[in-house]
Amino acid sequence: MEIKDKYEAVIGLEVHAQMLTKSKAYSNDVNEYGAQPNTNVSIVTLAHPGTLPMMNKKTIEYAIRLGLACSADIADNQYFARKNYFYPDLPKGYQITQDKTPICTGGEIIIKDDNGNDKTIGLTRIHMEEDAGKSIHDVDVFDTLVDLNRAGVPLLEIVSEPHIKTSQEAYNYLTEVRKLVRYLDICDGNMEEGSLRCDANISVMLKGSKVFGTKVEVKNMNSIRNVQRAIEFEISRQIEAIEKGEVIAQETRSFDALKGITISMRSKEAANDYRYFPEPDLQPIYVGKEQIEAVKNEMPPLPRELFIKYTNELGLSDYDAYVLTDSKELALYYEGVIAATKNYKAAANWVMGDVKSYLNHRGLEITDFPVAPQQIAALIQLIEEGKISTSIASQKIFPALTENPLEPPLSIAERLNVIQDSNEDSIRAYILKVIEQNPNEVARYKSGEKQLTGFFMGQLMKVSQGKADPKQANQLMRELLEN
Repeated sequence: MEIKDKYEAVIGLEVHAQMLTKSKAYSNDVNEYGAQPNTNVSIVTLAHPGTLPMMNKKTIEYAIRLGLACSADIADNQYFARKNYFYPDLPKGYQITQDKTPICTGGEIIIKDDNGNDKTIGLTRIHMEEDAGKSIHDVDVFDTLVDLNRAGVPLLEIVSEPHIKTSQEAYNYLTEVRKLVRYLDICDGNMEEGSLRCDANISVMLKGSKVFGTKVEVKNMNSIRNVQRAIEFEISRQIEAIEKGEVIAQETRSFDALKGITISMRSKEAANDYRYFPEPDLQPIYVGKEQIEAVKNEMPPLPRELFIKYTNELGLSDYDAYVLTDSKELALYYEGVIAATKNYKAAANWVMGDVKSYLNHRGLEITDFPVAPQQIAALIQLIEEGKISTSIASQKIFPALTENPLEPPLSIAERLNVIQDSNEDSIRAYILKVIEQNPNEVARYKSGEKQLTGFFMGQLMKVSQGKADPKQANQLMRELLEN
């Protein structure tokens, strides 16, 4: 048994999601990524004396959305707190957050564990707060630059229970969180832009132990894969240190993505270091049942609900359901297709196959796809009616449809002269022509090489220009070859 097999990891994740509001959390400054440094600021963001915060009501709605999606308890009475610490990118010298009264407590996110089984990750809380600005250390060799555009941007902090056991589970959890906030339209989930950030709390303990090890927090991870890498390194580092008799320090560490290692930043602060106290300039807020119900009535379909629908009701495979629910826009497009056809598997194949291939080849999103879902359903119907083959639909009609999105697929098939020929006399004539053109293969077939049937069918499609109905042609082909 390897040394690492003696231990198990205990992992909790803190995810910060920037909300997609037009303005900041407590001011009317623009909330926008990519603007010129220090342009989305005002006297409120810059904390000039005498300025006061003003609550952005949209942040409350977004927090309720996420709480409902995670089956969390939503608090009716809440007040805000000041979290005091001093840093160049925090102009006020404190951060407005929720301390004692988070808007959401409890809740869960269901993920797949390392074996592909469902696992429930409990949530401790979800609370609202504001972001700090950004300190930039790699532009000027002598000075740290500060961009305050991000200061005051509204955040939701999602704190998990320490239920995560492996780096893969952490990866799966973050993937689900990102998918969820995107479905809810509350965050774009772009970790490379910093709109979704994750801190990982990691400790190890002997298997079967009830006492957690010393927790280490790892920051500065700009992708889900880097979170996974950082956790893997940190688990190995802690086990190796314990085996050497060293004491794990409670600290905050940074992840170096190039080297794949974590580096000590500072000893971990305790909560009382922040000197939390109630925010005197913001009134307490009340969230009533009517408000929660109003938000609930406008909730979009959620990825897990759609996954269960696709696998249990529509009979799709887990793989198909995962691909189709990967993004809200793709799922909604598929929903549009199956609203017009009951051939759910064929609809899935078209969306995951030809449609996604078209998008990937051109670097487009599904929202840019020119063909309406109803047109794909009409194409499927033509195949079901035997008017065209699947190959003709894919090779000829679909490309024409992307060029002429409003033209009915039947009209395109007629214009391209690819309507499938189901007339037995016509098919017989095609087959006899194939037999005449390939005497050597016919002789081999009659000598026992029955696998040549595929060859003859291919030749038939060429001779008929793809118009011969393959279902009718297959049986007739065998009969004529045998005779």
